Amino acid sequence: QVQLVESGGGLVQPGGSLRLSCGAYGFTLDYYAIGWFRQAPGSEREGVSCISSSGYTYYEDSVKGRFTISRDNAKNTVYLQMNNLEFDDTAVYYCARDLPPSGHCSGYGLDPVDFGSWGQGTQVIVSS
Repeated sequence: QVQLVESGGGLVQPGGSLRLSCGAYGFTLDYYAIGWFRQAPGSEREGVSCISSSGYTYYEDSVKGRFTISRDNAKNTVYLQMNNLEFDDTAVYYCARDLPPSGHCSGYGLDPVDFGSWGQGTQVIVSS
């Protein structure tokens, strides 16, 4: 069964850090771009970051300089290191693979319609 599974969310104070993981099951993510998205209550799902099959990375302005995306193909996993977290980072975080697979991340923003095989999400709450 093809699926992506997110983990690593939790409750953290402003300024704190979390590392999210996105594990791929039923397929190898070597040839896919993987995107991280988030959705806050009452808001649409928005892009956060993307990593291409070759390792090119893209970040939305809101997280640039604070978040780092990486991939370990040997572990079939993509990570999102989140530092200096802010209240506005509170959301459910999802990972997804680009479908159909291109292996590329757009340098002009992430559109959820370009991605599929969504995981169930992991909750991140930034609160004092």
